[in-house]
Amino acid sequence: MQEDRHDTEAGVAEGAFRRIRGDIIAGLLPPGKRLRLEQLKAQYGASVSTLREILNRLASENLVVAEGQRGFEVAVATPGNLREIADLRLLLESHALRLSLSTGDLEWEGRVVSAHHKLSVVEAQLLNGDMARTAQWVRYDFDFHAALISACDSRTLLDLHASVFDRFIRYHMLAASFRGAPVIDDHRALFDLAMARDVDRCIDKLTSHIRSGVDHVLSTGRI
Repeated sequence: MQEDRHDTEAGVAEGAFRRIRGDIIAGLLPPGKRLRLEQLKAQYGASVSTLREILNRLASENLVVAEGQRGFEVAVATPGNLREIADLRLLLESHALRLSLSTGDLEWEGRVVSAHHKLSVVEAQLLNGDMARTAQWVRYDFDFHAALISACDSRTLLDLHASVFDRFIRYHMLAASFRGAPVIDDHRALFDLAMARDVDRCIDKLTSHIRSGVDHVLSTGRI
């Protein structure tokens, strides 16, 4: 019975963590928002002690800032921080991509083909003005990039990349603007170059893809 209670509490804690983290990335908990424990308790259904653990965990990802005796608040969004995150994403993803393209097998190719197909379908819908697909696009965008590097054979590298990717995507969600045809073209080029195992050109395309994303976010004036 005690084990069942512990499993239930752990499930509640993990669920609350994922919801709070997701709401920060989606911009539903905006930059600079004070995170009051009693309000969070009512909103996310977790105890105050559990919420403290969650917020400290999010602080380790730089999504939340601990303000000493003042409590916690959502990390601010700045152009400088976006550029730092973009540099870190590029460093991690380029390394993982180089490893993945050198070892990827038929199963890896299948994952990349499937991920790109789903992404391209949603991007076509966004291009036609169906902005309700934005959240779906965010998921499939990550799935595609994750598929490209999935054969790197390093769980630690994949986990670090996923965390940094989410922090990068938060800026796109705050900008609330789809880049349009250029991002679709980028993804198609990345797909083609990956399938051809053209490592250097694929990394060059990834570099321009991430840099263009930063420029687009900043051009909206919302950061």
